[in-house]
Order: sequence, then C-alpha cells, then structure tokens
Amino acid sequence: MSLDLFAGIPVTDYGEALPWYERFFGGKPSFLPNDIEAVWEVAEHRYVYIVQDPERAGNALVLAFVDDLGDRVAGIARRGIAPARREEYGNGVTKVVFRDPGGNEIGFGGAG
Repeated sequence: MSLDLFAGIPVTDYGEALPWYERFFGGKPSFLPNDIEAVWEVAEHRYVYIVQDPERAGNALVLAFVDDLGDRVAGIARRGIAPARREEYGNGVTKVVFRDPGGNEIGFGGAG
C-alpha cells in the first residue's frame, strides 16, 4: 500500500507566515498548490503544509520523531528560531516544541 501523509497548519496570513516557515524548514517550499498554500516534503511521501485559514489558525499541533534531533534543533536555531520549550521524558525521549508567530505548535521528538 502506498501512503502519502500531509499535515496541515492553518495560518491567519499566508504572506506573513511563509517567510517564517521557510526559515523553520531551511528552504523554499517543495511546491505551491495555489496562492494560499505552501508544501514542504519533510521525508519521502510525508509533507507539512501551511494554508491561509484565519478561522482555524493558531491551533495546529504537529509532531515528528526524528533520528537527528540535536542537529535539527541546532539548524533551526542557526536560522533564528528558538524553541518555545523542551521536555525530557524518563524513557530517554526528548520533545522540542516551536511555535510559529500565530501560535501553532510544531515539535520534534527523538533520543535526547
């Protein structure tokens, strides 16, 4: 079975959100389906997209587990975005949470 996964993040203003997400993901979107959406392929057949939807904006919760947590967080920090919080669990897992300017939460988890 083939599977493509898209995780959507509603934003209030696409034009203002796009530069933040380009910094966060470290580059331009993988593709632009229309003038209010941008899509990044974060792993093969796995995508995160932003879409202008003011009524739903600010409430997204997206989490991805990665095997390069430290390097990924350091790269985002070098691009000027600091984590909102870091949680460490007793089983060796760490979760690092970022918040976009509209309040959406994007986190990465992994070994610690």
